[in-house]
Amino acid sequence: MDKSELLKELHIDRDAPGTGSSSRRRLWLSLGAAAAVIATLALWFLNRDKPVEVTVAVARPTPTASAGASVLDATGYVTARRQATVSAKITGKVRDVRIEEGQRVKEGDILATLDDSEARVEVALRRAQVEASRAQLAEAKAASENAGREYQRQQELADLKLTSVSALDAARTEGEASRARVASQASAVQVALEALAAAQVQLDNTVVRAPFAGVVTVKAAQPGEMISPISAGGGSIRTGIGTVVDMDSLEIQVDVSESYINRVQPGQKVEAVLNAYPDWRIPASVIAIVPTADRSKATVKVRIALGEKDARIVPEMGVRVAFLESGPDGAAQAAAPRGALVPAGALRQDAGKDVLFLLRDGRAERRAVTLGGSLGDSRQVLAGVTAGDSVIVDAPEGLKDGDPVAAREAGDE
Repeated sequence: MDKSELLKELHIDRDAPGTGSSSRRRLWLSLGAAAAVIATLALWFLNRDKPVEVTVAVARPTPTASAGASVLDATGYVTARRQATVSAKITGKVRDVRIEEGQRVKEGDILATLDDSEARVEVALRRAQVEASRAQLAEAKAASENAGREYQRQQELADLKLTSVSALDAARTEGEASRARVASQASAVQVALEALAAAQVQLDNTVVRAPFAGVVTVKAAQPGEMISPISAGGGSIRTGIGTVVDMDSLEIQVDVSESYINRVQPGQKVEAVLNAYPDWRIPASVIAIVPTADRSKATVKVRIALGEKDARIVPEMGVRVAFLESGPDGAAQAAAPRGALVPAGALRQDAGKDVLFLLRDGRAERRAVTLGGSLGDSRQVLAGVTAGDSVIVDAPEGLKDGDPVAAREAGDE
């Protein structure tokens, strides 16, 4: 067959059924779909081994315990063991408030006063009753003395047979009755004095005083408001004047997972870092392990004493603590290094386990690890990593075991 015959075979018969614009459109759609598939396959082929750029750091040896390594880290808050929301003992209207937030007060200082007009009237009334009772007592004593003298005279006349027996008996009876009235009136005076003392206490209760020396952290009431020692009035009545905190009683309280509480001992040395001052390391020590657990959080509360007193430390501040490895005497002991130190950013959680990625022959290798304590921005890895391993820092979320990676050292631009 020559070339002319071949050309005839390629000729399209436009008059044949099924040909036309619709056939051409289907042809072009088929060609476009095939081209898209080919392009996708080509892109995948070209990029399938393209490495992911990652930052790596070299795992460092763990320093000895004497260098300050910790066996456990925890977070908590600064708390005051001695603080009080000060209120009045009685219900009344606030007349004067003499405190402001941040003010230092001494024990017994007046924080506020209440309207005492009724209490003063009551004291005046009780004082008048005391005076009246005392006057009646004096009158009873005078009558008793007179009755005594009258009985003495009747006794002398009876001895001389100049009076009757009935007169003598009457004088004796009057004398005994007078002495009883004196005793009764003396008791009435004592009752009046007790009532006066009670009224004076009520008057003193209109003055609210500081229970101990400290710093005012909350001012809760203003002049003109009603205040009561108990909640009443649907929230319209205040229950406190303010809050006073003894800054010398500040300590740290942290919740430690019950799985790691065996690493904490009373008297153990602790290094505390306030969230507000991350460069300030405060020496501290364990006061006590509270002997109960929180079943909802599976934690045990630990009390920690601050080794420094400073005005920058205030209640409710967030704090991170590191429990330092120590010997039986509480002093840091020199121990052989364990595991390696890796940047904290290299660690992640995967299915409840601590994992990281190592760089092995240009590929990422997933590794489950066992963590220890912290040292600065590094975490101690007890198992799974050795000193000198190249660890991937801040690994991408989609990184998988075996993915090719292109490494650059941490700190490089």
